[in-house]
Amino acid sequence: MYNSNLNFPILPSRDFPSHFWSSSWNSVVLFLMDSPKLKPNQLRTSLARLLTFAVLVLAVRFAYVITLAGESCGYNDFCFFPDTLRLPSRVVPQNAAVSSQILPRVPDLWKTKKWRRTVDYYSAIFQELIAEGFLSPNSRALSLGTRAGEDVLALKENGVVYSIGISSNIASPPLIVPGAPHRQPFDEATFDFEFSANGSLDRSSGPSDFAAEVCRTLKPGGFFVAQIFSKDNYSFHSLLDLFNCCLLIRNRDVDGVDKTSVREVVLRKKTQFQNPRNLGLNGNSSKNCEIPGYKRELVQKAEALIEQEPLKPWVSRKRSLKKVKYLTSMADISFDQRYVYIDVGARGYGSSIGSWFKKQYPKQGKSFEVYAMGADRVFHEEYRDKEGVSLVPYAAWVRNETLFFEITRDSGSKDVEVAGGVGRINHNVRSSSSHGEEVDKIKGIDFVEWLTRSVSGSDFVVVRMDVEGSEFYLVPRLIESGAICLIDEVFMECHYNRWQRCCRGQRSAKFKRSYDQCLELFTKLRAAGVLVHQWW
Repeated sequence: MYNSNLNFPILPSRDFPSHFWSSSWNSVVLFLMDSPKLKPNQLRTSLARLLTFAVLVLAVRFAYVITLAGESCGYNDFCFFPDTLRLPSRVVPQNAAVSSQILPRVPDLWKTKKWRRTVDYYSAIFQELIAEGFLSPNSRALSLGTRAGEDVLALKENGVVYSIGISSNIASPPLIVPGAPHRQPFDEATFDFEFSANGSLDRSSGPSDFAAEVCRTLKPGGFFVAQIFSKDNYSFHSLLDLFNCCLLIRNRDVDGVDKTSVREVVLRKKTQFQNPRNLGLNGNSSKNCEIPGYKRELVQKAEALIEQEPLKPWVSRKRSLKKVKYLTSMADISFDQRYVYIDVGARGYGSSIGSWFKKQYPKQGKSFEVYAMGADRVFHEEYRDKEGVSLVPYAAWVRNETLFFEITRDSGSKDVEVAGGVGRINHNVRSSSSHGEEVDKIKGIDFVEWLTRSVSGSDFVVVRMDVEGSEFYLVPRLIESGAICLIDEVFMECHYNRWQRCCRGQRSAKFKRSYDQCLELFTKLRAAGVLVHQWW
């Protein structure tokens, strides 16, 4: 069972017989009562022996409580550590025990030289933080995701006695109690100082929940210090976006516990902060946005646009994909809240999602939510049994309205499909009667409105856009509305009167735009700070 104040497990008294203590003291009392009148020297000797015996009893009990029971306060009437260490708690899981086959008992680790060196490393870190005023002996301190309590002991050795660590893998009071960084077992505004060591934030499966819990349990004006492995500007600013309750105080490179360089980030919680979650907001406001400099830096590193119109555009796709510099190959995306891929103008599952995104896009081990947005009903059935893919059965457009999908048959074409999205949206048609079977009525959705409802600025969003000429309407709308800032990376196919594969020297009559107009659209996006790639 658990003490409701201390959160430490308490062993039943039968594990160490209570009559042992009463019988021992009774023997001492009977000895004194039955003894004849003692001389002064004999009395002093007896008292010295009695004192020695009492110290021995206390030492035995201390050894039992700490070594065998693993507790600092094994009994309600006997404590070796301050009562103020009893931190308020919410719910503490009772099944946090770790099998000895997986990890050795922490007390055994405490005896090793490596453990002691690690304690000394953290001790030096905390001494510097104390000297700079980020930590004090009076601070209530929490270590998040501690390995084996080395950083907690280092805090205590530096005078920060009200320190505790949480770990979901191992618990060994008084240094570590059960808990996870993304679900702390403590009340709001409990700590003055919280510490995340050696990339535990990088390794978190839910960095947004990790950040939300720090914002909840850290006192206003309190400090959060994290050691992270990521060094690029994109990941750093993504981290700052997660910890929107805090202000950046300092960041620098320091040696990690294993001599590997890590980035040390010091944040301070704002004195007045309301969590957007409590206000019913998800951070998806996009109007009047300006793409920040750290994202523009990635655009400068991207592959060059193809300025000369390809004579064989059907060959250009394979060549261009080999040269693509993906955002995820240039930056760490560990600190984004969610990971989303949107296939705008989706056809069959294998046309983009299955053949390219699932197999080729570098995801850094992240699990992506996938949306297939397309109005062509021919392909809708294909997505019903695709796990992890959500179908949005509409055509992306600038407003919610009925559209007409026009099937264009180029003369001389060897392979003409009536369905499957080879046509284009005709925005001028208001009735299908004059076109007969050549026009299909579809539903258009305001893509900007859908996007701002579906993702937030803290998400990592990749969009592939193949909308049969509608890009010349959608892209300006995304830029003007500011919703373009919600998208991190775009793969866009621009439709123009390209050279036909079937008929040498002839251009397709399906689209009226030129290649130069497409190049202008790509250039405009990159100038706005959008990492866009040409798709063929």
